[in-house]
Amino acid sequence: MTCRFRSLLPLFPSLFLLACSSTSQIDEKLKDLPLPQNWHDSNQALAVEHNWLSQLDNPQVYQLVKKAFAANHQFAMQAYALEISEQQLLVSGSQLWPELDLAFRSGRNKDNQTDRYANSNSVNLNLRYEADIWGKLSDADRISNYNYLAQKSSFEQYKQQLVVNVLTTWFSVIEAEKLLTLYRSRVKNSKQNLVIIESGYRSGLTAALDVYLTRNDLNNELTRVSEQETVKTKLIRQLERLIGEYPKGELLVNANLPLLTHDIPVGLPSELISRKPALKASWYQLLSQDAGLAYAHKQRFPSIILSGSIGDANADVGDLLSGSSLAWSLLGSVSAPIFNAGRLKANEEKTRLALKQGEQLYLDTLYSAFSEVENAITTEKSLKQRYYTMLAAQENAKIASTVSFEQYQSGLVSYTTVLEAQKRSFEAQTTLIKIKNQLIANRINLHFSLGGDFTTPSLENEAK
Repeated sequence: MTCRFRSLLPLFPSLFLLACSSTSQIDEKLKDLPLPQNWHDSNQALAVEHNWLSQLDNPQVYQLVKKAFAANHQFAMQAYALEISEQQLLVSGSQLWPELDLAFRSGRNKDNQTDRYANSNSVNLNLRYEADIWGKLSDADRISNYNYLAQKSSFEQYKQQLVVNVLTTWFSVIEAEKLLTLYRSRVKNSKQNLVIIESGYRSGLTAALDVYLTRNDLNNELTRVSEQETVKTKLIRQLERLIGEYPKGELLVNANLPLLTHDIPVGLPSELISRKPALKASWYQLLSQDAGLAYAHKQRFPSIILSGSIGDANADVGDLLSGSSLAWSLLGSVSAPIFNAGRLKANEEKTRLALKQGEQLYLDTLYSAFSEVENAITTEKSLKQRYYTMLAAQENAKIASTVSFEQYQSGLVSYTTVLEAQKRSFEAQTTLIKIKNQLIANRINLHFSLGGDFTTPSLENEAK
């Protein structure tokens, strides 16, 4: 060993204690946060349901989700990111082990003075090992482990998000189809009205204004149908992109909008932390930053490297490793940072500030997750109430539309009154369809916000 190595030996005990004293720097308050006991708009504390996809009871749903797992490009990218993170575990873990290399060199040289040629061959087995006396390499390995766990949780979160996107788009297509059917029925009704009004006008029973109003109403309905056909086409393309079948344009959706008004168990707020993948990913990322701070701190301490070599050199390749000229060497070296213009200290401080920033990000992610659940529960209560009141409004509007047209034919009301009554009936029917889809979308988002798993065994296999 070199003299420089021996001169640093008395400093090792104090440096070792200082390096090992750098425990977790995460604020202790984050480990024992005051969490709400129950959700504000829900008194039930039953366990969150998993496999909630089965509630829809539609074979096409399962097929669409399977196709998305198999062909969605963004999902494939997330899967590759997880595999890359897994390989990084091997890279960081390898730094804790010795590095062994085999080197072979062969050359031919000419001496210009003697005009002679000489062969040179050598083979060496080289060993290099950095002693992890401060735990610096272990901290680097911990960073990779936490990053992998964070990436794994993010992958689970994205997998659930993909299912949500597929389902909400699928139900939006169904909504678009139901609205299109309604709009076409409005066109048919407007055409029937126009025939009656024009017949009355030719008989001198109705005014010309009524004819123009009816024609205007028909044109408006035809325009609405055209617009709705465009909306439906775009939604189908969006769904095809999600399941990896664009641009086939052959996707057919034939289903009804189920009425989801039953309550679902929402569990306790405290359970959300350990169940929701996004929260777990945020916490693992924070732990990774904490390990990164320890690593940055230990970068300021000496590195102890042991190296060794054994090999042979000979002019004849066949005489290599004959044993007569084997040579070996063993060397220990210590390198310690002395002056770097504050770079290492600044890196440590930068990492510490990043950790504090990460703590705030975790808190923001946590309370955003709580807020999403609360908002979904509140929205569901409101949508249920709106659905039943609008259901009654729809029945009244239909009756009013029929009565107003009968009274118009009897000369009791103007045609403007008929159009107003028909408009209200149409708006009530349209709103009812939209509320049903909003209930479904909110229910899906509530399951997603709660972190409940959607998978069946067959879907789980498809997603791996």
